[in-house]
Amino acid sequence: MALRKRSIAGAAVFAVAAAGVGALSAGTANADEKLNWTSIAANPAVRGVAAPNALSPQLREYIVAQGSNVLENPTDLVKYYGYLNNGTLTPDPAKGFAEASKTEPDKNTYLRLSGLHGADPTYDYGRNFVFQGHEGGPAGYLTRVNLDADPAHRVTLLATTLADGKTPIPDIDGSTWDPWAKRLLLTAENGNKGAVLQATPDVNSKVEDISFALGRAGYEGVQNDSAGNVWLVEDASGASPAGSKAKNPGSFVYRFVPVDRSDLTKGGKLQALQVVSNRSHAPITFQGIDAAHPTGGVFTADQADLSSYGKVFDTAWVTVHDTATDHSGLAFDANALAKQAGATPFKRPENGVFRPGTKFREFYFTVTGDTNAASDANAAYGGWGGVYQLTQDDPRADHGKLRLFYAGDQAHSGLDNIAFVDADHLAAVEDAGSTLHNQRGALDSAYLFDAGADYRTGRQPVRFLAEGRDEAATEDALLIGTPGFNNDDDNEITGIHVSNGDPGPAGILGAQNPKPFKDGWRVFWSQQHGQNILWEITRNDG
Repeated sequence: MALRKRSIAGAAVFAVAAAGVGALSAGTANADEKLNWTSIAANPAVRGVAAPNALSPQLREYIVAQGSNVLENPTDLVKYYGYLNNGTLTPDPAKGFAEASKTEPDKNTYLRLSGLHGADPTYDYGRNFVFQGHEGGPAGYLTRVNLDADPAHRVTLLATTLADGKTPIPDIDGSTWDPWAKRLLLTAENGNKGAVLQATPDVNSKVEDISFALGRAGYEGVQNDSAGNVWLVEDASGASPAGSKAKNPGSFVYRFVPVDRSDLTKGGKLQALQVVSNRSHAPITFQGIDAAHPTGGVFTADQADLSSYGKVFDTAWVTVHDTATDHSGLAFDANALAKQAGATPFKRPENGVFRPGTKFREFYFTVTGDTNAASDANAAYGGWGGVYQLTQDDPRADHGKLRLFYAGDQAHSGLDNIAFVDADHLAAVEDAGSTLHNQRGALDSAYLFDAGADYRTGRQPVRFLAEGRDEAATEDALLIGTPGFNNDDDNEITGIHVSNGDPGPAGILGAQNPKPFKDGWRVFWSQQHGQNILWEITRNDG
């Protein structure tokens, strides 16, 4: 398919990434004939050296938006797409190397919608949009990238406050589109102060905190199923046992069953996933992981089993809160209630998605792990993280089966956002963090997994994207520890997203088999920190 010319805002009209030499072996794995993406080497992590992104030679990428894009409707708080309006966009030596807070546009949601508006009532904004919440800096906000628009109308600020016009929007991490409620669902990854928000997609968006129904937790991943349930994946790190660099499991996978799927404010039942031990045949719970039992949790036999190939576990959904019995209308601590209900904690699960073609009976979710090569849990207790597969007879089923689909290692760790590229291939991206970058000498990568493969054999996924480090992130990395410097020190891959933009129930991720780069299917990802770039990946037709 010929590449369409797009109107691109930013300093670079488009950028084509070439495969480079990296610190880690590219391996021998290749994608199947249908995709035929060649595995490449990782980009090395070299202090003070910037590097471009690299992609499989079958792919190329274009800048869709970047942090320095001026919003079409700026405010005193937010003037740029990826920066708050509280400083210079590069470090200023005259001010102690301070710079504007980078807001880290995160999870991407692509939609084809008609009749949306912006700041200019006379302008046609088209019908192709990418929605993002921003998770970095002292304040969150919601933006819409207008893919059909010219540079002056490229990015619209949708909201900085909740519907009351006063309460600031918290930092936002995850996002998806609920076709029944006709709202964006947004998550705030902030522990027991976290939230689930819903927002309308137009300018002056009505943003509502619905945590009285879905609870407060370190929510990140959010996804609908075909029944209208909302699946939530929590990213919250547990405490370290005494003398250990490992982290105890402390996060849960949730399912919200609404009373009315067209109106989540009517409440419903929040459930958490419970896994049954193959040893004791009792639920694997938080008992033994809290501060009263500092030697338990991560180093238990059950955790070793959960981190091993070839073991299948029975699962059940346990109710942690029900608005039918709690009429207070107040938000609640979902994590604390999940512990009380006997749900099973994981080592920082982050995002989940349904496999297309399974009628929402297969759910895959990532577990980040410890992102530290010095963790004593790496070898046998899930320290490297990985990917799990949950299967059920129906998305509404109360019971299912869980297995470890992929066990991470030093070269493939910190797995975060995921998306199915087609019915058989899962893309997963790394957020390994600067500590692990330096330990292994390599930056983050994105991988393509074959859902039908057996990774127990030592087979490894295809590395189709080797993230580099842009000049802004390289400079930031050199300034870490400087008094007054307030930003992150490395780029991060996030927001991998494959969608045809269908806003109806048939467009829920997992409802249709994706056709990358065909029939309207588009692929996006975000390069957080540094220049905060939103990329679109396309096929490289030469």
